[in-house]
Amino acid sequence: MQPLKSMHIDACVGQIAKTVLMPGDPLRSKYIAETYLENPVLVNNIRGVQGYTGSWKGVPVTVMASGMGMPSMGIYSWELYSVYDVDNIIRVGSAGAIREDIKLMDIVFAQGASTAGGYINAFDLPGIYAPIADYTLLSTAVGVAREHGIDPKVGAVLSEDNFYHLDGTVNKKWQSVGVLAIEMEAAALYINAAYHKKRALAICTVSDQLVTGEKLPNDKRQMGFNQMMEIALDTAVAMAGK
Repeated sequence: MQPLKSMHIDACVGQIAKTVLMPGDPLRSKYIAETYLENPVLVNNIRGVQGYTGSWKGVPVTVMASGMGMPSMGIYSWELYSVYDVDNIIRVGSAGAIREDIKLMDIVFAQGASTAGGYINAFDLPGIYAPIADYTLLSTAVGVAREHGIDPKVGAVLSEDNFYHLDGTVNKKWQSVGVLAIEMEAAALYINAAYHKKRALAICTVSDQLVTGEKLPNDKRQMGFNQMMEIALDTAVAMAGK
């Protein structure tokens, strides 16, 4: 009898840790595993979505890419929660700031994730759902960040479907109601976590300043987010047993 696997993840049940870090980029997943994890083992490579399980400070951790966008994050996080019984998923990604006081390389913790995307519609709710991070995971991560000497920006993000938006006024409208930054996955992650009664948090490093037009070069986008990665890893340690 074959060990249980999910449709899109090749790992067997038992090969995925209780906390999973999810960058969008498979190469960032590989970088985190090879740079930080002790004895990382490749447990998934279907469609090149690399997933590794190892340990950090003695605690098992898996790092696996989510791909880009809510449909991709929706598939992988759903299977991690429902098939592999993962407790915590921490998205470690990039975002574009839409407030001028938020600078390149600042770290944003998504307390809530607004969206105009269609992923949430599939849950057929009789109203407008407000996707939010798990409080225990968020408060633990904020504490860890401060221990690292980082004061994260905590607040609302926008999970956007369109990377190239035709309406040039959209960012200003979202900024007017307090949204800090734009990314593409958190809302789907948060509703999947809520549905499965699990925990989720999106941590994003600002790679683009959408007000001033400043951008990080591609090499820093892929591998230059070490502070965010270390905060997420230490949060996984702090969450062990919770």
